[in-house]
Amino acid sequence: MGGPLVLPRPGCRAGDPSLERHFRGHRDAITSVDFSLNKKQLASGSMDSCLKIWSMKPQMRAYCLVGHKDAVMCVQFSPSGHLVASGSRDKTVCLWVPSVKGESTVFKAHTATVRSVHFSSDGQSLVTASDDKTIKVWTVHRQKFLFSLSQHINWVRCARFSPDGRLIASASDDKTVKLWDKTSRECIHSFCEHGGFANHVEFHPSGTCIAAAGTDKTVKVWDVRMNRLLQHYQVHTAAVNSLSFHPSGNYLITASNDSTLKILDLLEGRLLYTLHGHQGPATCVAFSRTGDFFASGGSDEQVMVWKTNFSAADYDGVLKTHKSGATVDGTHHRLTVSILEQRLTLTENKLKEFLENQQKIIQNKEN
Repeated sequence: MGGPLVLPRPGCRAGDPSLERHFRGHRDAITSVDFSLNKKQLASGSMDSCLKIWSMKPQMRAYCLVGHKDAVMCVQFSPSGHLVASGSRDKTVCLWVPSVKGESTVFKAHTATVRSVHFSSDGQSLVTASDDKTIKVWTVHRQKFLFSLSQHINWVRCARFSPDGRLIASASDDKTVKLWDKTSRECIHSFCEHGGFANHVEFHPSGTCIAAAGTDKTVKVWDVRMNRLLQHYQVHTAAVNSLSFHPSGNYLITASNDSTLKILDLLEGRLLYTLHGHQGPATCVAFSRTGDFFASGGSDEQVMVWKTNFSAADYDGVLKTHKSGATVDGTHHRLTVSILEQRLTLTENKLKEFLENQQKIIQNKEN
């Protein structure tokens, strides 16, 4: 079994990610994890039909929010942290107050499994995605249905608002990732996946690009202004289930059926770390709102919390802007994206060379 392993680890530098907490209590695969704004709570959803709220304080018990009649497929804290939304195979969406009492309001959102829930950054709207092939937008207050987007021709796995709330990105088993204009409610672009479909899609903090996690083992970063492929990573050996951008926009973390988490340096266009913690598929992963922690879940029924460590300078900056109440400075993100654009030619050879060198380092250490 062994403990979690972080590679590469030349003498395990202080900057390597480290396992901070280990949460056990679910009775089936974890489907989704998300941190509250203040990092005091972590929500997890599971195929066991339970939504758990874990306290990051030592010795504090977790509490289980029971209400769904079938598997909980997705969970997300509202931007303020005062609510948690969950979607289930029972076709409903539930809004909870994350406390011991766990007051909730449930509404039937779709005619099939709800795969994804996501709050807009102002906390006013909720977007849901379902196996009924539709994406729906609701008001959080009173859960009023606003509109439906229905051009996908297969299950919709994931839907996300852009940071400014103007766009919605969705990923479907119809092998497309679609971009929608929230105001006109029209599909403005379709990115086609040829080798498989995207399990998950996420907006870069700047809102200028999206990343998609593919069943074809790849991670793709697309520019949503020019509608072109910026980066294409082939670092996993099985389907990629989930991904999350670091708030600085400089790193991307991925979770795969190959049981690993991988941290990608987007500025350098390369693999930074491979984390071995889960026994079996790593199903979900999410950075905390300030990026100093990330959480992962697996089909091994375990939730793990990791300290990021490697990006202290990045998240200190993010933390300061959060504390002053200002939004994260856009200049930094523009810079990030322009560097991303300069690195369009992340060739497989370069990556292969890097991985081979990494393998050699590991073998030399073992010999």
